[in-house]
Amino acid sequence: MFRDAIEIEVTAGSGGDGVVSFFREKYRPKGGPDGGDGGRGGDVYLRASEHVDSLAKVSRRRYRAPSGAHGQGGERHGRAGADLYIEVPVGTRVFDAETGELLADLVAPGQTVRVARGGEGGRGNAAFKSPTRQAPRFAEAGLPGERRRLRLELLSLADVGLVGYPNAGKSSLLAALTRARPKIADYPFTTLAPNLGVVEDEAGLRRFTLADIPGIIEGASEGKGLGLDFLRHIARTRVLLYVLDAGEDPVRGLGALLKEVEAYDPGLRRRPSLVALNKTDLVGEEEVGRLEAALARFGRPVVAVSALTGAGLSTLKAALFSLLEKAPRIEPARPAPKREEPRGIRVREVAEGVFEVDAPPIERAVARIKGDLFEAMPYLQPQFRRWGLEDALKAAGVRAGDTVRIGPLEFEYIPER
Repeated sequence: MFRDAIEIEVTAGSGGDGVVSFFREKYRPKGGPDGGDGGRGGDVYLRASEHVDSLAKVSRRRYRAPSGAHGQGGERHGRAGADLYIEVPVGTRVFDAETGELLADLVAPGQTVRVARGGEGGRGNAAFKSPTRQAPRFAEAGLPGERRRLRLELLSLADVGLVGYPNAGKSSLLAALTRARPKIADYPFTTLAPNLGVVEDEAGLRRFTLADIPGIIEGASEGKGLGLDFLRHIARTRVLLYVLDAGEDPVRGLGALLKEVEAYDPGLRRRPSLVALNKTDLVGEEEVGRLEAALARFGRPVVAVSALTGAGLSTLKAALFSLLEKAPRIEPARPAPKREEPRGIRVREVAEGVFEVDAPPIERAVARIKGDLFEAMPYLQPQFRRWGLEDALKAAGVRAGDTVRIGPLEFEYIPER
């Protein structure tokens, strides 16, 4: 089954904890700290693969990378968790499902994007040893891995896209121009997924890819039928080939198709395009001439063809090659620049003489401490100073003797001299 839009949840591995440990042996009962660091958690990546043709191949809806191992005594560091790679089709756009932010547009085989960062491993107590702190009884916990819900959308990558109503003969035209063998039958919506083929010139020196987009119906741009799912696949084609049935009022049909395409994306109306008047073997020459003249009023070249007999196909190929020589390349979508985490510190009074600090980086630093939290204060205070905690407390009116809470840490405020 073909799928071109799914949601998945990815969770990176958590970092392993650092450990509090002291070296001990028979004649050295008071050896120094030897707690090892925890390993980092594995990252989660999406990787574009030519061997995956549908998002249905993304078999699970939840993915988790391995976590890092905890540190051990003897300064043995924990092993890092392995990174996890999820294979997706070439042409997949990756969005954050909660914010709608575009994270990546994977348009080349092997292109990768990290979608969830593994947690940093915590440091063992050996890392905190210093001339003034020779026996630290604290270590750091590992950080949790990032978790994200993702929306994946597959957009076909082709040079030319066939656009038309069901039963206009698009699949037959694709088969006649290429070696592709799409399903062909005399009923609407035979094509339920994009089919790709390669068109070569007579000498075999030039080629382009041709995509048969599932049939569009009126109101597709408003979501009727499977319209929005189908229209998505023409967004990246360099040239649009409108395929019309010569026996089904093609003039009205082209006007309606252009309206739907423009309603979905106004920029597509300006995309290089031409018109293939198909099934001309079913109408007379005089009618074909009249229809060509009427369709030409839309400002696009018109080529009369018959996918059944092969009439006009060489002319159509030449016209498409000519259009492609001038058509610009479609650039991949660019993710928005990363937003930096705000560095501000908010201090609010929750009771008389009791203040709570809201500063995620400082709260994380405090929450990571394992072991004796107050023994870790000499290590934490320089970080508080760098983040401007002292200035924020003074600006909020905190006085000596007041109680300050930062996450699980609660202490009496003593101003620095």
